[in-house]
Amino acid sequence: MTRNQIDKLISEGVFPEPTEHHELVGTHISWVILCDAYVYKIKKPIKYSFLDFSTLERRKYFCERELELNQRFSKGIYLEVLPVYEHEGGCYVGGKKGVLIDFALKMRKLDSEKQMDVLLRNNNVSTKDIKSLAATIVHFHNNTTIIYKKNVLDIKEKFNDLGAEKEFLSKKLGDGYGKTIEETLVVSNTFLNENKELLEDRLRSGFFRDCHGDLHARNIFLLPEPQPFDCIEFNESYRQIDVLNEVAFLCMDLDALGRKDLSDLFITQYNFLFPSIRNKAEKRLFSYYKSYRANVRAKVNSLRAKSASNNADKTTALTEVKRYLALMESYLKSLDTG
Repeated sequence: MTRNQIDKLISEGVFPEPTEHHELVGTHISWVILCDAYVYKIKKPIKYSFLDFSTLERRKYFCERELELNQRFSKGIYLEVLPVYEHEGGCYVGGKKGVLIDFALKMRKLDSEKQMDVLLRNNNVSTKDIKSLAATIVHFHNNTTIIYKKNVLDIKEKFNDLGAEKEFLSKKLGDGYGKTIEETLVVSNTFLNENKELLEDRLRSGFFRDCHGDLHARNIFLLPEPQPFDCIEFNESYRQIDVLNEVAFLCMDLDALGRKDLSDLFITQYNFLFPSIRNKAEKRLFSYYKSYRANVRAKVNSLRAKSASNNADKTTALTEVKRYLALMESYLKSLDTG
């Protein structure tokens, strides 16, 4: 769908059930329409180095994969994939009338005030919540598919993908940020080359699993039971990862939100229930994974800045880029003392 079609769907479109409320929440890869009781997610017709939603067929396939994968841990949230039609100038979700223009993933709407990032900003996440969340993630990791065949150094390419943003960020933020990107890529490549054997040992030992892939505070509800959602469906290599890489995203997110205490508590509890940091080398690896997750956040915000429709959104995204680049750099520097 185009943005004009999305606007038409929101202003005068027809959904499977009557709804008075429509709110559009955009991400860099999807449009999310919040209705009274349900949420409809439509993938943007885009293609990046790490995903391809450029055709109708691919968007249908990945809607179906998102439905299937999230049902591993999301209880009753993900419901069905529906066609979107255009007919006589109107847009319709569901039904079979008109020209098929896209697909929408239908989800049950939950209380946004119970999203973990909102609760954290309001200082409403307890140590009990963190311990319960750790147990939930351990249960999921214990029951998901173990991956024994994988290029353990594929993370190098993902980390280095930030280099594609160097020119844009140097222009917008200054040459110093471009230099930071260059230097951190060198540190990352060196660390991975030196620790290839460690990564291969962890692969053989069953620590690489078919995970969530995007486990951070905004993708978790506390209702009060922990409820993860919105896992990665578009690229298996981002989801089939070391469990430490998975939980590093959440811990990095907690660090970034100023809650290192909760970050430390989570990894301590997780490691108690699922021993994944067994020595000093794996402790350093965890710090590296946190740097990689900050790297991902920096790149995503750079992409958001590029696609921003106004200066305010662009400025906000660039401010986030600076914050995550600094965090990434601090994790990498800790490798020297870890």
